[in-house]
Amino acid sequence: MVRRDRLRRMREWWVQVGLLAVPLLAAYLHIPPPQLSPALHSWKSSGKFFTYKGLRIFYQDSVGVVGSPEIVVLLHGFPTSSYDWYKIWEGLTLRFHRVIALDFLGFGFSDKPRPHHYSIFEQASIVEALLRHLGLQNRRINLLSHDYGDIVAQELLYRFKQNRSGRLTIKSLCLSNGGIFPETHRPLLLQKLLKDGGMLSPILTRLMNFFVFSRGLTPVFGPYTRPSESELWDMWAGIRNNDGNLVIDSLLQYINQRKKFRRRWVGALASVSIPIHFIYGPLDPVNPYPEFLELYSNSPIVSYNIMRTFKQQHGEVYTIRN
Repeated sequence: MVRRDRLRRMREWWVQVGLLAVPLLAAYLHIPPPQLSPALHSWKSSGKFFTYKGLRIFYQDSVGVVGSPEIVVLLHGFPTSSYDWYKIWEGLTLRFHRVIALDFLGFGFSDKPRPHHYSIFEQASIVEALLRHLGLQNRRINLLSHDYGDIVAQELLYRFKQNRSGRLTIKSLCLSNGGIFPETHRPLLLQKLLKDGGMLSPILTRLMNFFVFSRGLTPVFGPYTRPSESELWDMWAGIRNNDGNLVIDSLLQYINQRKKFRRRWVGALASVSIPIHFIYGPLDPVNPYPEFLELYSNSPIVSYNIMRTFKQQHGEVYTIRN
C-alpha cells in the first residue's frame, strides 16, 4: 500500500513537472531574435538587396579609390555573414575601386528558405548573378575568401578554368583558413551533430541559444584575437535574423559536399595561371597544424613557398604564395 502511494505521488510529481515544462519550453522556443546593434543596423541600412530566383540576397558595394580598375569581392565564412569584413572594409576601399561583399543564401540578412537544398554550386551561381546585376560580368575580379567562402571560391575557380561563357573572370584569389582539404578538416562536435543528426538536428537547431553558440564558436579564434561579447551578439543576431538558426543543419551539408567533390575543388587549384595567396593561422582547431601544411606541401597543387609573415604571442601566420 505504501509503495503504491509512493508511485502515485511520483507520477503526480512528473505530471506537474511536465505541465510546467511545456509552457516554459514553448516560451523558450519563441524567444525573439536579439535587436540589431547600432553598428549592425548601420551595416544593413547601407547595404542593398538583389533578387536571385525569387530570393532576396543582401550585399554591400562601396566605391573606393578613384581611377583604379581593381575590384575585390569578399566571400564570408560559416556561420556568419558579410559583416565579418567590417573592420577591414575602409582599408580595402583605399586599395580597390570597388569593394563588394554579399551574404550567402541562408546567412546574415539574405533569405533563409526552408526546406531548401543549400549547395556550394548555388552559392557560386549567386556570386555570378550579383556581378551580372552590378554590370561587372566582364571585369577581372579579385576574390578574397574565408572558411566556407573558400569552397565557393574554389567552385568559381573551377568554372573560370573551364572557360565557360557567363562565368566571372578571376584576376587573383586569396584564401584564408578554409578546409580546402576535407581529410584535414576537423568539424566541431556541434557541427557533426547538426549535419549528421538525422531527426535530432531540427531539435538541436531550435534549442540552440546564444550561450551554446558563443561557447562553440569562440575556441576557433586565436587566444588573443577572440571576439568580444558584443561582437558575438552581432554574429548571433545575424544568424537569428529570418530564423537562420533553423537552417544551420541544412547549411552544414557543405562539409559532405566538400568530400564528395574533392577532386573538382582541390583540382581547381592545380596549374592555375592566376596569383593565389593563402593566409593560414596555424592555431585553427578546425584546420589543425601541422596536418594541413604537411598535406599542402605534399600535394601536387602547384609550386609554393611558405613565409612566416606574422609572429606574436598567439603564434605564426603562414602566407603561402603560388
